Amino acid sequence: MSSLGHQLATSVLVVGSGASGLRAAIEVAETGVAVAVVTQRPSDNAPTREWYEAAEWESTVAHPGDTGDRHAADTLRESRFLTFAERHTGWDLYRNLHARARQLAIPVLHHVYVTRLLVDDGTVFGAYGFDLVDGSRHLVHADSVVLATGGHTRIWRHTSARRHENTGGSLRLATEAGARLRDPELVQFHPFGLTGPDSTAGMPVSERARDVGAVLLNNLGERFMTRYDAENMERSDQATVARASYTEIKEGRGSRSGGVWLDLSHLPGETVLTRLPRLHRRMLELQTLDITRDPIEVVPTAQFSLGGIWVRPEDHSTDVDGLFAVGEAAWGPHAANPPTENTLVELLVRARVTGHAAAEYSATLTGTHRSPAATRAAEADVRRLLSADGDQNVRALQRSVRQLMTEHAGVVRNEAGILAGLTGLDEIEAQAMDIGVHIDIGGFRDLAHAYDLRSTVLAARATLQCALERRETHGFHHRSDHPGTASAMRVTMLWSQATGARREPLPSLPATLIEQPAGTDSTG
Repeated sequence: MSSLGHQLATSVLVVGSGASGLRAAIEVAETGVAVAVVTQRPSDNAPTREWYEAAEWESTVAHPGDTGDRHAADTLRESRFLTFAERHTGWDLYRNLHARARQLAIPVLHHVYVTRLLVDDGTVFGAYGFDLVDGSRHLVHADSVVLATGGHTRIWRHTSARRHENTGGSLRLATEAGARLRDPELVQFHPFGLTGPDSTAGMPVSERARDVGAVLLNNLGERFMTRYDAENMERSDQATVARASYTEIKEGRGSRSGGVWLDLSHLPGETVLTRLPRLHRRMLELQTLDITRDPIEVVPTAQFSLGGIWVRPEDHSTDVDGLFAVGEAAWGPHAANPPTENTLVELLVRARVTGHAAAEYSATLTGTHRSPAATRAAEADVRRLLSADGDQNVRALQRSVRQLMTEHAGVVRNEAGILAGLTGLDEIEAQAMDIGVHIDIGGFRDLAHAYDLRSTVLAARATLQCALERRETHGFHHRSDHPGTASAMRVTMLWSQATGARREPLPSLPATLIEQPAGTDSTG
């Protein structure tokens, strides 16, 4: 097998073909700058379609009396009462982005796993990877690189991320290149993830269910939200509902499968069929479950990375010259408990900004130095892993990390648990030195798993270390040993491989974002 099968040169390289990656690539192409996309998957099989559609996420509609400041204040406070647009916005969005990318003839390299960003003297000049099917190598030279490869939600046992995605690859690629992370400990847990079957475990149940009137029950038949938020009940913010479900399960009042029950059976069947037709159909398909009669077994599931690669908010550039990040790969602007309705809009706006900035950066360069040594090092790393013949199973170690993170850095955290998690992670990392990588008729997926394990361990370590240093309860970061939020929104956590976790003060919020009345909502 040739060590280098494919070479490509372009002005901007986008790594990732989800909504963020495609929107950034489209922006670059529309400015007239050359762009290419590399992705592990066929471009019509991105997570935006399957998961956003399954969850029936919707976008907010601006109220005529709304202002930017009011919406920002609502976001900081977790708005509960929002008006909605038509359902399934996620898939419509992705379909249109994909069509526009085809129209612009943006080249897309499918089934390519990027193992390393190529950097020389603090400046990125491309990426290196391999074909998941035949193992041939890909070397892409680029003036700038946009990372849009997702976050790190798959380092938990229950997650909405698909099997080969959101393993923390973007965090590893960026930090190995010299970038920092920001707030990796902040992760959004959707309170209603399916407990099974395995192929869809963690997939979020539509948020519309609680708007329609679904109630949460423990194994005693108690509507347990009365103990956690008697005023808002199931319509409380996601962090509170997830924490309530976690507590019920942890204290022995959960189901046999380690979940709680989301029940719609008390509602008229016609109401459920009219307002939740997709959920009704999907549960029949997945579990032969009729939600008009039987409850859905759910568990808090890691859904969205709120932290990620540190970027400058004005252009999404990183500490590495020429490297940009967007989507879940980058830290987000919506604090630690954002309304899910903001997410789709955020993807579009930030991806457009990022694509424009990357195109502008590349267009102004007069030349890029390409280090042959960096390319040789990337190839040597691939060869080293391909020759690994140890006794440890890569997939088993990945499962161990996910179980460890669920137990010690899940919905509720404390110092003792986090320290135990770090100790356990050290042991797993030591075992990872003795892995075996096996190539078979199915292709080079086991090599990808080996890199995913590296990414998972790095993302877990960054998350644990930052969670340890953030001694407060802040949105989805709930420290049972530090329940107060006195310093919330005034510090951020920065992490690098060289320094570990450290706190950095945040500037004060404008008064217009703080002084909105607590009961104000976007519907007027």
